[in-house]
Amino acid sequence: MLKKAINDPEDIVDEVIQGIVFASHGRVRSEPKSRVILRMELDEGRPMLLIGGGSGHEPMYAQFVGPGYADAVAVGNVFAAPTPNTILAGMRAIDRGQGVLLAYANFAGDNMNFDVAAEMAEDLGIRTMTVRAMDDIALPVSAGRRGMAGIFFLVKIAGAACASGRDLDAACAITTRARNETRSLSVAFRPGSLPETGEPTFSIADDEIEIGAGGHGERGIETRKVMPADKLVELMLERLIDDFALSRGHRVALLVNDSGATTMMELLIVNRRVHEVLEGIGVTVVDTWIGPYVTTQEMAGFSIAMLRLDDEIEHLLAVACKNETFLRP
Repeated sequence: MLKKAINDPEDIVDEVIQGIVFASHGRVRSEPKSRVILRMELDEGRPMLLIGGGSGHEPMYAQFVGPGYADAVAVGNVFAAPTPNTILAGMRAIDRGQGVLLAYANFAGDNMNFDVAAEMAEDLGIRTMTVRAMDDIALPVSAGRRGMAGIFFLVKIAGAACASGRDLDAACAITTRARNETRSLSVAFRPGSLPETGEPTFSIADDEIEIGAGGHGERGIETRKVMPADKLVELMLERLIDDFALSRGHRVALLVNDSGATTMMELLIVNRRVHEVLEGIGVTVVDTWIGPYVTTQEMAGFSIAMLRLDDEIEHLLAVACKNETFLRP
């Protein structure tokens, strides 16, 4: 028997969108007959930011709409890309003549649908540019790295850049630079599930963990035995630091991300060791985010994402932003 607070599985995405709109109390709305959520108040004279991806990762993507974040989000089915028509509807709803920056994770379905939508938009006179998150070091660069928890930093930088007065080309350039300076790695203790069926996305023994698990519930690239938190963090950081070529004097922003069913107690223990290791090699953590930012239903586990900073990226990262429906102070 499926134990979830849902109604008809076919209605999950539409009911989630309705819940987000109600939670915003008039600050966001949904576009009629499309799965698009957008801000009620949009500034003129600047490029707009459209993000998007599959449902099932909440709060990403649907809840990262607001000042300093995205202007609109195109919402797909669970673990599936939004359709080209949905993406196009989002662009048409927010474009104010200065173009639209598209930001999303590097997955085949998202790439295809966003590219098709961008071509359709260009035919309508809407200029677009694209940045894809590619932060997951579990895969080699040659294989096309996935966008994982590091997309949080991409959305935050892109939102600040679009709101800053930069034109579309400049906003795309700084967002791309930030994307290239972002890395992440995940670990799963238990799989997530498909909300329509409740079936786990992979199987794992009680004494095993998956290093490099995917955001759609894919099993990892390596299975290890359960180990203490400090040892696990050290293993993950060794790979991140090597891939990043992090060294003394570098500054980073840190996200310790809950994959969906990990306690804050565990995340804080992980955060403690991450800071200790980075401090030990002379890397400064400028700011830290901890919590469920990019999830995979009830997957138990976490990811470590880092953005290496320069002065311009650090300034944009510090720009005030506000989502309209979750984690409000």
